[in-house]
Amino acid sequence: MRAVVLRAGALIVDEVPDPVPGPGQVLVETVACGICGSDKQALDHTEDFLQASRDSGVSTFEFDPGRDLVLGHEIAARVLAAGPDTPHTEGQLVVALPWAVDHAGRVHGVGFSNDFPGGYGERMVLQAMALEPIPEHVPPQVAALTEPLAVGYGNVARTGIGPGGTGIVIGCGPVGLGVVAALAERGVAPIIASDPSALRRATALRLGAHQVVDPAERDPVDVWRAAAESGQLLHVWVCAAVPGLLNDLLYKVPRETTILQVGAVMSDDVIRPIVGIYKDISLQMCMVYPHEEYARTLGRIAEGSIDAAALITAEVGLDGVAGTLAALRDPEDHIQILVRPNG
Repeated sequence: MRAVVLRAGALIVDEVPDPVPGPGQVLVETVACGICGSDKQALDHTEDFLQASRDSGVSTFEFDPGRDLVLGHEIAARVLAAGPDTPHTEGQLVVALPWAVDHAGRVHGVGFSNDFPGGYGERMVLQAMALEPIPEHVPPQVAALTEPLAVGYGNVARTGIGPGGTGIVIGCGPVGLGVVAALAERGVAPIIASDPSALRRATALRLGAHQVVDPAERDPVDVWRAAAESGQLLHVWVCAAVPGLLNDLLYKVPRETTILQVGAVMSDDVIRPIVGIYKDISLQMCMVYPHEEYARTLGRIAEGSIDAAALITAEVGLDGVAGTLAALRDPEDHIQILVRPNG
């Protein structure tokens, strides 16, 4: 099959072997795959990305940089065939939590494993139990937004926040916009969204933010202080990977704030814990969210409670991926770009 391969630090379109499904797995044809910030990190900071997996003892995102890697984990696909003793419906359109299990029982991240290529290729192997069927009326390329939006919805759900709570969202890519929509769904007010991109700020307003901020012009914490009522507790979702931002927030936010770090800063970062201790700040690093939020997010897309299609700003074929990733280092004009390997 054709795929965009990470090889020797560069992205190259080449022919690679077709993946073969094992027991409990299905072979799918990629319909659409979103380009995620973690894909850019794996490309731009490969050794730091891998060292983070080693240091944390989490092997799900480990790969051999000396072998070909096909990125892409925000996927919508069409089922082609199945491995041994695995029921499937040929032609069914699906999204999937991006993980798979090898013959030895090890869990791999699809798109972050040499043995389980991701959505920057024409075909993939997915775990059958991780699939969610796409409702017939939902365009599959729109359903590909399920994964990043579910990260946003899921990391709001884990807090239990509701009416009376307040939120700041820093970084309004697809994940941050999912946070904004989830807070609006739960009746949180005020919701302050911060992003340098005018396009992303405008989208945050459409999804339910009460005020938006260009951080180069105003501090979102200052805007929150002016908008919030006395005594309201604050939650901050950091959906941007900005070194130094976490420590800056410890100084600026009020007492008893909860900070959820979703954006993956790849380098070492420095915080002054005593400031957070004196202020009773709760800090949560966010990786795994409630898995039921994945199917619920697909349901939200299907029922139209979030306009996922409005987040798609471009689509590219395999030959356009390398240039697109380079352009996304300055994402002013884009929210979500989809890779369409099969046209």
